[in-house]
Amino acid sequence: MIIRYNRNRNILEEHAYKPNLQDVTQPNLNRKVFTYGKIPKVAFNMRHVPLDCPEHIYISDTTFRDGQQASEPFVVEDIVRLFEMLHRLGGKHGIIRQSEFFLYSDRDREALTKCLELGFEFPEITSWIRANEKDFELVKQFGIKETGILVSCSDYHIFKKMNMTRKQAMDKYLSIVKMALDRGIVPRCHFEDITRADYFGFVVPFAIELMKLSRESGIPIKIRACDTMGYGVSYPGTSVPRSVQGIIYGFRYYAEVPSSQLEWHGHNDFYKAVTNSATAWLYGCSTVNTTLLGIGERTGNTPLEAMAIEYASLRGTTDGMDLSVITEIAEYCEKKMGMDIPPRTPFIGKNFNVTKAGIHADGMLKDQEIYNIFDTEKILGRKPRVIVDSFSGLAGIAFWINSYYDLPAEATVDKKSVAVAKIKELVDKEYAQLRTTCISDGELDAMLQLTDPQLHASCVEYLRK
Repeated sequence: MIIRYNRNRNILEEHAYKPNLQDVTQPNLNRKVFTYGKIPKVAFNMRHVPLDCPEHIYISDTTFRDGQQASEPFVVEDIVRLFEMLHRLGGKHGIIRQSEFFLYSDRDREALTKCLELGFEFPEITSWIRANEKDFELVKQFGIKETGILVSCSDYHIFKKMNMTRKQAMDKYLSIVKMALDRGIVPRCHFEDITRADYFGFVVPFAIELMKLSRESGIPIKIRACDTMGYGVSYPGTSVPRSVQGIIYGFRYYAEVPSSQLEWHGHNDFYKAVTNSATAWLYGCSTVNTTLLGIGERTGNTPLEAMAIEYASLRGTTDGMDLSVITEIAEYCEKKMGMDIPPRTPFIGKNFNVTKAGIHADGMLKDQEIYNIFDTEKILGRKPRVIVDSFSGLAGIAFWINSYYDLPAEATVDKKSVAVAKIKELVDKEYAQLRTTCISDGELDAMLQLTDPQLHASCVEYLRK
């Protein structure tokens, strides 16, 4: 038994158990939880771990690596433009700390060079490589200080994909890490498929060995916990390997990994990417890995814009982030790059702060705060809007006029306006003829011009201003 003083919590801690590598002959596929013909089960062991949020938490980006490999290849101009916007979004304190790049194609290297030439401190550019001499030399050639290295950690990968034993896999991984250390490169070990791995039989013992190398070399070896299949859950008292807080706590307690060397990488297969990433922060992980718009394999990665909002929610401050850039990024990705953003996507979809219901529009007319999640115009540069259809009522039409023409407070119309009532009659006629689509902005503009030319001219004048 070892007794140590924890300077973070100012208490003595007992360390009675040190997990060792369990070099089994057959893979542990945890079939009681992961029965392939059924939905994966969530098991509880009623063990609760303490909140341990680091002093500094950050967002990292893998849009140009994990995100790009699951979408159409980006052109160099787009990569550079998005990288510049990431820099502005992250702010002077570098809340968006790092961005990960490929090094393989001529396009990858050109984009990397142009982004380096921008001279930004943040996001720091890092790489992802295969474990060979040539790739390490590429990292050195570009002066990159940190690189990601794949170290698959579940028996699904070790036995089924790599045809190795756990010891063979660990020995191989440690030799690769030593290659990076010998070159003065910070290795970021991507623990692929951690939420299906034998946590105490492989994950923690491997992390312990990595921390030994880190202390010996003086180089902060990083661990990226990759929820590759989105199996992670944040419910209190859940069992590892699916428990997000259990995974992070185990790294901190058993392997003594500093928070600053821990990163969470989540996928959204079960709609849990954002919650799992926030949970990782709360329980001791300094950085969460994301992509713009959440692009990535299958259902995608944790959306970067979501974690920027989550950061502000948890910290009570943006710490210098410019959240209005989120809107710029979404517009660029949709209009310039042709990406499809579902209209109801939080913060970036065209309808995220749009209402159709007349009762909601009535509330918005009286006070936007009643039905708008926050001041979306101030924070994101997105005014709340209404879409007029058969359910919008007089209030919806009035709100549309005020918002579409950007009318100042002294010029706004209310639902008792004669013009609003006349437009409502025209709208009702459309739906009486079995129309099923919304009334477009152009149609409503024409209806206002028809019903009240003087008000329309006044509204257009305000819009021009």
